[in-house]
Amino acid sequence: MTPRRRGWFRSGADHEWISGARAAASAAFLDMDRRQTAAEAGVVASDQVFPDRRVGALWDPVRARCYAAAGAYLSFTDELDAAEAAGTPVADGPARADALVRQLNEAARGVDEFYHARSAELAEAARVRSAVPQLLAQVRGEAERALASAASSGYASYPSIEAGVRRLNEALITASTTDPLAAVAAARTVAADVQQATAELSDALAQAPSRASAAANAIASVTTRLAAVRNRADALGPAYSALLREFNAASSADLTNNERESRRGIDAADTALVGARVAAADHDPETALELTATARQHLAEAEQLVDAVTRRLELLREVRADPDAHARTVRFRLRDAQMLAVDRGLVGEWGSVLDAQAERLDRIISGLTGRHPDYWAYVSELDTVAAFIAGVVDRMRKTARTDST
Repeated sequence: MTPRRRGWFRSGADHEWISGARAAASAAFLDMDRRQTAAEAGVVASDQVFPDRRVGALWDPVRARCYAAAGAYLSFTDELDAAEAAGTPVADGPARADALVRQLNEAARGVDEFYHARSAELAEAARVRSAVPQLLAQVRGEAERALASAASSGYASYPSIEAGVRRLNEALITASTTDPLAAVAAARTVAADVQQATAELSDALAQAPSRASAAANAIASVTTRLAAVRNRADALGPAYSALLREFNAASSADLTNNERESRRGIDAADTALVGARVAAADHDPETALELTATARQHLAEAEQLVDAVTRRLELLREVRADPDAHARTVRFRLRDAQMLAVDRGLVGEWGSVLDAQAERLDRIISGLTGRHPDYWAYVSELDTVAAFIAGVVDRMRKTARTDST
């Protein structure tokens, strides 16, 4: 009697072991395939939801091992079928069947190890992926309600409402062409875009009722400011004439066009303000607000031009009255910088640089001569020295902090 091998394997020509081998291999294959399918679903979800984690790349060698085992299973069962049908022997059949079962089991074990090491993140990815269709449906519903509110409101013609409706409709069109299961990351991005557009439209609708009063307040405010800037501009001409009369012509050369440019800015602001009043009367407060903002910008520019002239006159008169005052301030800063260099042990590095600024100050002061000295050049040069000294002080302090660390 021929001895049994591995329980259900039998040698000999009767091939009675084939059915047992086939059943064992099939059970091992189905178990591996079931585990592989479950794990791969999580991997696909992870790559779609969290592509930066690159789980798919880690899964590739595990899947390749499963594919190799599946290929061996199919090849061997085909060989068993052929041998059984032809009544021919299968070389080393029982041993090969045993090895195949081991290969399938090892591949399944590799799947288990991979899955258990990442079960939480794979489950999370699967959960997020399955929730995406519901998320899209939810945001679409919210969007449709916002669009209906806009259409039924009395503010549908407001530019902000029209722009909000347009943007939301564009987001919805994109959402309608996105497959939430095939492109999960893209679907989540689209859903976020729809939510953002819905929020913007809802916010515009919430603010719409207050636009009319805001426009009225803005028009009143700009009207007052326009009058104030006009009054201040009236002083520009006399101030510029005083600059030319009292000081060196170079002291005001850069201000030659300020009066003309300021008037141009005031006129532009006036034009924008008239447009704002017309828009408000036409029940278009948002356009009125935009025009008042434009008017404010023109007025701000005009104010800078006016102030540049009047402040220049004030400054030069102050310097003329006490030319040494500005120089004393700069010398005081220079002495502070020199003391800092001594205290921090930086005389070797910065002493000569600061001494050069002292000589520079002497040259600037000695240059203030003549019947109409160039006080503006005098102030500008002193300010340049002061800025240079401030830069040296900053570098010395940084050097000291670096050395202390």
